[in-house]
Amino acid sequence: MKNPENTHLGAMSPMTAVITALAVALLAALVIALSLPGTAQTAVADSLPSTGGKPPHQRLRPPADALTPSSGVMALDHVKHYYAIPNFRLGGEYDLNADPASWRNGGEGGTTLESLGSEPLRVAYIAVGTPKRNDAGEITNAIVINTFYSGDATNMYNFWYEGQAGNAFSGGPIVGPGRVIDTDRYYVVFLDALGLWGASKPSDGLGRRFPAYSYFDMVQANHRLLREHLNIAQVEVVTGVSMGATQAWVWGLMHSPSGYVKAILPIGGTTASDADDPVGAWTFLLAQAAMESDPIWRKTKGHYYHLPIGEHPRQGLQFMWSRLQLTGFSFPLRSAAPWAEIEREVFHWQPEGDQTAAFIARTKNEDAVDFWYRNDAGFRYNINAELGRIQARTLVVHVETDKWLLVENARQAAAAVDGAVFASFPDPTAHYGVFRAPNVLAETIGAFIDDRFTTDLPGIAGAVNTGQQASAEERPAGLAK
Repeated sequence: MKNPENTHLGAMSPMTAVITALAVALLAALVIALSLPGTAQTAVADSLPSTGGKPPHQRLRPPADALTPSSGVMALDHVKHYYAIPNFRLGGEYDLNADPASWRNGGEGGTTLESLGSEPLRVAYIAVGTPKRNDAGEITNAIVINTFYSGDATNMYNFWYEGQAGNAFSGGPIVGPGRVIDTDRYYVVFLDALGLWGASKPSDGLGRRFPAYSYFDMVQANHRLLREHLNIAQVEVVTGVSMGATQAWVWGLMHSPSGYVKAILPIGGTTASDADDPVGAWTFLLAQAAMESDPIWRKTKGHYYHLPIGEHPRQGLQFMWSRLQLTGFSFPLRSAAPWAEIEREVFHWQPEGDQTAAFIARTKNEDAVDFWYRNDAGFRYNINAELGRIQARTLVVHVETDKWLLVENARQAAAAVDGAVFASFPDPTAHYGVFRAPNVLAETIGAFIDDRFTTDLPGIAGAVNTGQQASAEERPAGLAK
């Protein structure tokens, strides 16, 4: 068996050499994407709606003593804003047959943060673009971009909004004047998801007393933000990648029958995370078990906040990320990468040198309980039986080579929605191809967003030849699922 430490370009096939060389070339650019602030803050404040004479952007920030940062990209934290929702119930049941007004304060039987001695539920967002208003002054041209599993509004803004350091990871900017999501035509809102970063989260102080939350809670809390704070009367399209796409499915389920959401564009998401998706469930249950294997977690059963921060169970988080990243990229791409890069992502309980270095670095800004709750929300999610309720125009986009959320499940979900269309493309970066999808399928996705869609556009019949070489770039911090 070949010693992986002896891997070098001269022993590789031509294609492998190209992929590895591109990885080295892109690594520096992606490291810059983590650290530099945005360079094109296009009229963020000017594009925001009036709030009737009240201060338009009261910065209701996370607690000063919070254990985790308020943004995934702290260099962009200054463009994020907050909204508080008093007495919102988390972890309750949503009766989809009931009047949606009954969900205004969350699901029936849920728990409010105030009842546990905490501050009201907090949500967070970044808004850009050009609002159009009806006679009542309400915005009618919104596009909503949900965030992914471990990210927030600043992460998606960094990857997708024009002029940001992270644009290269997505194959170029996606949101901006004249882009696939055109800020000259639309008012675009990037959202945090309940449970991490700027939104309310267990590590704010409640720890494992924080109520178990669901994707329904994520969506409904952000619906309150859009409708009541930003005064948005109509959402043209809800989209997002990975867990952001999963939220797009839930937006369609909850808020398209009323006409509030006109179209959904889930890119690489899922409609079930339980036994209906055995590969996905297996992957993330093992990741959860890895986190729970941390000796400090096992000793404290996750109640570790009395300990000095240096003694929190970060090794379990590192093990979780190592387990997930084994299948995050395609196997051919992983096999082409030099061992010096791979070693940084292989978990060791007693690392030496660069062993586990990538995840030791990233977990300095993460909390194990926060991610335990995020995983738990997925384990209790299945809307397959309800997909027929969706009334929105629907384009489902998926990466054919995804190893976490399999393409056939996405194809079946699309078939369950009346009039939905399915588009796909292969990508050696596997699941991470979702971030590039709006550039790979720019014509198709742009036409769908602008409501000029036809079924003879690229990707609709299956694979599309993009003419692009894939690269083995390292993921920016905060990037997964």
